[in-house]
Amino acid sequence: MGRGGRELVRYGLGAAAAFSVDAALLALQVELLHVHYLVASTISFLAGTAVVYWVSIRYAFSFRRLSDGPSEFSIFAAIGALGVLLNLAGMYVSVEGLHLHYLIGKVLSAAITFVTNFGLRRLLLFTPSHRADPVTPPGGRS
Repeated sequence: MGRGGRELVRYGLGAAAAFSVDAALLALQVELLHVHYLVASTISFLAGTAVVYWVSIRYAFSFRRLSDGPSEFSIFAAIGALGVLLNLAGMYVSVEGLHLHYLIGKVLSAAITFVTNFGLRRLLLFTPSHRADPVTPPGGRS
């Protein structure tokens, strides 16, 4: 398996952990705190984004294009903002249009956002370019 395949598997595992946090927080907010599912979905998605960022820089990707952590996280979060919009659209269509349970909508939305977020994050943040100054991630892998 090549670098891209290994990174996809590692990112997928991290995304699964992030999804667990996301879905649990979503259910907690909707069921116990009675937060509207779209508001709760936004909050829980952001918590999942923090998890997948940590996994991405510590474990998933073997190359980091930017050496400036705040800039890197800003781009990572901007891609996450697109993910939030896709997530909300998927949730809305699933719940309001298809009349599915919000957690089923969450699973469907997660599939869409996973593909989009992985592709954009790898392309923009974790793939070398001829002008990039490589940064070895923690743990010494390069």
